[in-house]
Amino acid sequence: MNILLSEILRAWRASLRRPGFLLLASGVLALGIGASVAVFALIGNTLGRPLPVQQADRLVVLGPLRGSDDVGGISPHEYQWLGPPAGLRSLGLVHFGLAVNIAGAGAPVQAPVIYFDRTLLSTLGLGPLLGRNFTAQEDRPNGPKAVMLGYGLWQRAYGGEASVIGRTLKIEGVPHSIVGVLPTSFNTVLGPGDVMLPMALPPGSHDYNHNGAIAIGRLAAGASVASVAAQADAAERTMFRDMGMGGNWTRPRYCAQQLTAAFQQDTRPMLMLFLACASLVLLIVLVNLANLMLLRALSRNHDAAVRSALGAPRLRLMLPALGEGLLVGGCGAVLGMLLAMAGVGALQGFIPAQWLWGGRVHLGVGAWLLGIGLGLLGALLAAILGLWRSRAAVTVGELREGGRNGIGVRSGRLSRGLVVAQVALAAILLCAAGVFTHALHDASRLPLGYDQDNVLTFELAPVKGHYPDTASMLDLSHRLVQRLQAIPGVADAAVTTNLPTSDTMYGGFNNGMLTPADNPFEAQLHGVGPGFFKLFAIGLHEGRDFTREDDLTGAAPVAVVSQDLADAYYGGHALGQVIKVEVVKGPPLSARIVGVVSATYQRGPLHAAQPVVYLPLAQLPTPTMAIFRDLEPLRFALRGHGKPDDWRAGVRAALAEIAPDQPIAKLRTMRNVVHETTADARLNLLLIGVFATLALLLAVAGLYAVMAVAVAAREREFGVRMALGAAPRRLLGLVLRGGLGQIVAGLVIGVAIALGASRALAVLLVTLLGRSNAFDPMVLLGVCMVLAAAGLLACLLPALRAGRVHPMRALRGE
Repeated sequence: MNILLSEILRAWRASLRRPGFLLLASGVLALGIGASVAVFALIGNTLGRPLPVQQADRLVVLGPLRGSDDVGGISPHEYQWLGPPAGLRSLGLVHFGLAVNIAGAGAPVQAPVIYFDRTLLSTLGLGPLLGRNFTAQEDRPNGPKAVMLGYGLWQRAYGGEASVIGRTLKIEGVPHSIVGVLPTSFNTVLGPGDVMLPMALPPGSHDYNHNGAIAIGRLAAGASVASVAAQADAAERTMFRDMGMGGNWTRPRYCAQQLTAAFQQDTRPMLMLFLACASLVLLIVLVNLANLMLLRALSRNHDAAVRSALGAPRLRLMLPALGEGLLVGGCGAVLGMLLAMAGVGALQGFIPAQWLWGGRVHLGVGAWLLGIGLGLLGALLAAILGLWRSRAAVTVGELREGGRNGIGVRSGRLSRGLVVAQVALAAILLCAAGVFTHALHDASRLPLGYDQDNVLTFELAPVKGHYPDTASMLDLSHRLVQRLQAIPGVADAAVTTNLPTSDTMYGGFNNGMLTPADNPFEAQLHGVGPGFFKLFAIGLHEGRDFTREDDLTGAAPVAVVSQDLADAYYGGHALGQVIKVEVVKGPPLSARIVGVVSATYQRGPLHAAQPVVYLPLAQLPTPTMAIFRDLEPLRFALRGHGKPDDWRAGVRAALAEIAPDQPIAKLRTMRNVVHETTADARLNLLLIGVFATLALLLAVAGLYAVMAVAVAAREREFGVRMALGAAPRRLLGLVLRGGLGQIVAGLVIGVAIALGASRALAVLLVTLLGRSNAFDPMVLLGVCMVLAAAGLLACLLPALRAGRVHPMRALRGE
């Protein structure tokens, strides 16, 4: 045993005396471990993080199917019909509102709101931190006004005082009694919310709108998700038959899904993409490490053959390589975990908060075990591969081929094959990064149909208690627009229900439309004030803009439509035609089309333009305006000279003068609004770009190592060639041809695999970016050029060394 330990310690001392190989091998391994562990921790803290409630795996979401197996929102009527089906211990309903105006907790602000019925808390297994739940009387229409506070608002506005219970908070100008404070675990499960209001559904609701409400149930003992899903589907089929809709369905329409899976279904594709990229990088690292350990083992061939001839057993011949593998694995694991910690800290600010259930990414015991295991196991396997390939080192034939230089022609074939594999894997990642970069580059150059420069925007939801009807809202908006135009440097100001591009949850309001022939279709419906098209420089193709007269009471209904709508539904000749706008609980509004304007990208440059119908804000029907008021705030925009940020103080002063108790939100430039629509795509590109860069660096490092060892092994051959009159440039070309041959082979294989997977990548692009970009020849050319240039640089230094070999030094041993 002492002899074995001494062999390992001797190998360690030898590695530490000349640490170049140790630093290179452990550094390469650390890169792979750092990337893999960071992604593992991210996935573990998102898809694997348990909800902070009792028996979270028993919580399910019920609702109509959306896609193959995802559950969508449920309407109030469906929820009441469903009731708690057999197999559920309880059932609750929650709806995520946008924001409400609150006053009485400091300065008036807009606060995120969550509506839920009184059975939700017991279903989740949560109780108030202070106070009580909503009562049955409070959870019904026109009941006592009650509110529960989120933990964050309680701390910010009330300093965590227990005496907050019983105080009054004004919500939309109406006093509400504070009856409870919820723990942080509530927001961890359901997301951000400062104020919580009762759902207050009327008995026997006839609301069939799937407006984002989610039904959450808790499974009873012995019940399964599948059995509850079947019962929910059967109950909803009965409901539709009783409503006279009838019909036989060939597949389920309603389903149940675990709560964690339902809330994470939008993040899962992105995380799986990161996992695939990290796995490719780790594979490249292991291939690179195997190559390095193989070259290291082959460099010991002569020494191993001599020791074998002197009677050393095979185990003692293997111990130096295994000992060095342990040292490389341990150092690589430690460095890799440090890189993982740094990577997780750097990514923390980019990761959307909803991915983490309100928590933070941290490296747990599993991440540390993974990092240490990958380091030790990967290095040992690489060392064993090197020993297996150099097992013939004790034979006379191998000694004759390798000579003093320790590596023969046949011994280098596996190394070159591993380099080809590295280049191929790097090419796959670079192709994916190239396609993402191409998609974002195209999006950044896409004409949006309007001018986003020098525009400042903000949102304002008129306090319902102060502005209860459409007339009062219009009066507020008109007075505020006039006051905004008086701000120094501001030339134009306008109000609208929707900006030309929006980053909100709804992103716009789709409304039913009818052509003159009563052919139905759907389009975005925007209400705009005077000067909207001029302020955003939206091109007028035909007809005219809205005028002040169109905003007067009793004015003839008029509309302006986008060019894509005119082309799709009016054959390109919409001017003068009539369009009918469907109205909830009322006859359609017939408006004459007086103008055709450029199409705009409502959901951002990564999504297709949508047909838009513009109506004067004053001509929006009252029921439609009520829907807008529930879903979206009013938007105000200013354009002028100078920097938009210089007008912020003027905007606040104008609002304080016109409506002192009215809060505003999202005071930002229009360019920032557009920028936010691509935030997720830019995060994807950032991480894929990091992985692709790592793959490129690792492939170059592997190629350099192989070429450097190969040149050192052929030093005698180059000396003979030089002695026989070979020119240095000829030797330079000989080495470069060998290296570039490996690069070309890897490129051909990698690009072929990337092209073969292009369909899957196109589906992923649609999921993550909202658009599909096929492999452009310029992307493939760019990948080939980058890899070829990097490979040429990796080969250049060993090739120059080959061209400078001195014949006498190389032949001195002869």
